[in-house]
Amino acid sequence: MRILSRLFAAIAVVFCLGLASEASAIAVDVELQLLVDVSGSVDSTEFDLQRTGYANAIRSQAVIDSILDTSGGRIGAIAVQFVYWSGAGQQKIIKNAGGQEWTLINSQMSANSFGNWIAIQPGTFFGQTAVGEAIDFGAAQFAGNGYEGVRKVIDVSGDGATNDGYGIEGPAASTSAARDAALGSGIDAINGLVILNEEPNVDLFYLANVIGGSGSFLEQVNSFADFEQAVQVKLVREITTPEPALSLLLGLSALLLVARGRRA
Repeated sequence: MRILSRLFAAIAVVFCLGLASEASAIAVDVELQLLVDVSGSVDSTEFDLQRTGYANAIRSQAVIDSILDTSGGRIGAIAVQFVYWSGAGQQKIIKNAGGQEWTLINSQMSANSFGNWIAIQPGTFFGQTAVGEAIDFGAAQFAGNGYEGVRKVIDVSGDGATNDGYGIEGPAASTSAARDAALGSGIDAINGLVILNEEPNVDLFYLANVIGGSGSFLEQVNSFADFEQAVQVKLVREITTPEPALSLLLGLSALLLVARGRRA
């Protein structure tokens, strides 16, 4: 009996520690990770357009309004992580001005500050393209990050298919395996933004091997010159996508309205 009592006591302590850990996490609508391609196919001009596109999109009023929206029970805050990636083993978290790997955005000031910081970050690797390793690296960054999001979303932008990284069955297989593992670990959605100037069919690669999860989607542009507007549209969509249960409820409500209209 004494052994059982100690066992139950230990289980109770672990349970309470888990509750305390969850309680200490900051609640946000979305934990959003931005995985940004800086491989060799992205030249310096394209890198500048990409970096500026992210910075301006984050500072745009449309994105800020979507973050701060508290309608429908929303919290009005997100947590963001910005990561440069390239070839195998080449990923770098861009820490914010305070040295943190994740940034809380819950005001116009914090959005502008983060955008300003991103706008001055230099490029990093300029190597091959290992999309699967980027996803695998990114998925591991959510655990213990200090935030508890209603949704956890990985956002991958790039202009090429995987040509580097692990996987004995080929680059595509390793990329889809990384996607599936990330979704299995608790990531709700992996979205993408592809630039078609280098590989016209890279969108097909992303659709088959990168995109996945509830409410996931792919945006595409023809060149980096169109990148900023696409990023803004994508961020708004990612921030405002409701929980699956809410989406189902809204869908059922719409069907009921249609049915009532037909009866009328």
